[in-house]
Amino acid sequence: MLRRLLNDPGIIVSLGVHDAFSALIAECSGFDVLFLGGFGVSASRLGLPDLNFLSLSDMELAVQQITRQLAIPLIADGDTGHGGLPQVQQTVERLAAAGASGILLEDQLFPKRCGHFREKQVIAKDEMLEKIWVAVEAKPDDDFVIIARTDARALNGLEDAIDRINAYCELGADIAFLSRLARKELKEARTASDTPQIKT
Repeated sequence: MLRRLLNDPGIIVSLGVHDAFSALIAECSGFDVLFLGGFGVSASRLGLPDLNFLSLSDMELAVQQITRQLAIPLIADGDTGHGGLPQVQQTVERLAAAGASGILLEDQLFPKRCGHFREKQVIAKDEMLEKIWVAVEAKPDDDFVIIARTDARALNGLEDAIDRINAYCELGADIAFLSRLARKELKEARTASDTPQIKT
């Protein structure tokens, strides 16, 4: 279903949810796809900010509880893949098995900081490419969607962010996510990117 939505023309309007109840409300309100972010899960389950309190098991359980109740796709936040390459593989496999239709992976240094916080650090592009390759190899089928997020814009500038997402999508990521993009940069990023799917 998610792959069909991505192949259709037009904009897909999504919504971030944090538990099964909020997901059901969103589905009944007419949304076609939902996103489960670590920030929402950390706040709703633990009453804590997005400061790496959640484990992969926490996100896996949250995905299971939500997707049991949904008839629409859910994209899950995979953060940095929870570590190195073996952890990236586990993250993709376990969240897919829990019912996620796609996963978001970002190029921050592990342990990561919330994307809205200062003092973020990004890993080298080649290191993130290895993670994307592992994620693509680990996905259960061609319908499962990989979203590659970069936080490089705030640190290295727009040119590096665009170069990164082009490389990530060329290797197999389906959607590019450019974090902290200024409004005036949106058109430039869209023109300079090779991928047909961009989120900001």
